[in-house]
Amino acid sequence: MDAFVKLTSQSQGKDRILRAMQNACALSMYLLRNRSERKELVAKLQSLQNSISSGRKLLRLGNAANSIEAAKRTVQLADKVLRLCLTAANINRALYLICDNALWAGKVGLVRSIDKERWSLNASRFYLFSVVLHLTRDVYATLQLMTLKSKDKCFKRRMDQHLSQDPEVAQAVIPQLDALLFLLWETLKCHPAVALDTLRNICDLFGPLDKLSIYHSNAGLVGFCGLISSLIGIVTVLQPTLRIAP
Repeated sequence: MDAFVKLTSQSQGKDRILRAMQNACALSMYLLRNRSERKELVAKLQSLQNSISSGRKLLRLGNAANSIEAAKRTVQLADKVLRLCLTAANINRALYLICDNALWAGKVGLVRSIDKERWSLNASRFYLFSVVLHLTRDVYATLQLMTLKSKDKCFKRRMDQHLSQDPEVAQAVIPQLDALLFLLWETLKCHPAVALDTLRNICDLFGPLDKLSIYHSNAGLVGFCGLISSLIGIVTVLQPTLRIAP
C-alpha cells in the first residue's frame, strides 16, 4: 500500500500507471481482434484506451517547461558526450510535448483548423529523436563501464575461468566474441540501472518507428513493448536507485 501511495503521489508515477494501462489495452485488443465473441469487450477496451490517452495528454500540459529546465541543467555537465546527448534529448522532448499539447488543444476544441496528422507526425519525430539520444547515452555509459570492468583483476580471473571451463564451447564460439559478451553481461548485471534504461529505450523505439513508417510492426508488438517500458518506468519511480543518472 505504501508503494502504491508513493507512486500515485507523483505526477510521473500517475503517468506511468496510465501508460501501462493504455498499452495493456492495446495489447489485449490485438490478441482479441479475431475473436468475434469478444467484439463488445474490444470496443470497451478501445474506449478505455482513448480516455486514458486524453487523460495523459491533460496531465502532460506544461511538462515542456520541465524538459527545458532539465536541458538547462544537463548543459552544465562536464562530460561532453553526456552534455550533448542529454541536452539534445531534453530539447526534443520539450518539442514533442509542445506538439502533444497542440494535439490536445485541437481535440478538445480550443484550437480550430489544426492539421492533426502533421502535428502527430512531428510529435513522433521529436519523440524518436529523444529516445535515440537517450539510447546513445546508454551505449556510451555501457562502454565506459565495460572499460572499467575489463581492468579489474578479479574480473580478469573470472574471464579466464569462463573461457577455459568448456573447451567445446570455446571451439564453437569465437573467443573474442565470447569474451565481449561475457564482459557485457557482467557489466550490465553489476549496473541494473543502465540495463533497465537501455531496455526501456529499446522498447520505446517501436512506437514512433511504426508511426513514421520507418519500421512497420503490429499493434501487438507496439503494445507489448510499451507495456514493458511502462513497467520499468514504474519500478524506477518506486526504486530511485534503479534510475540511471545523470
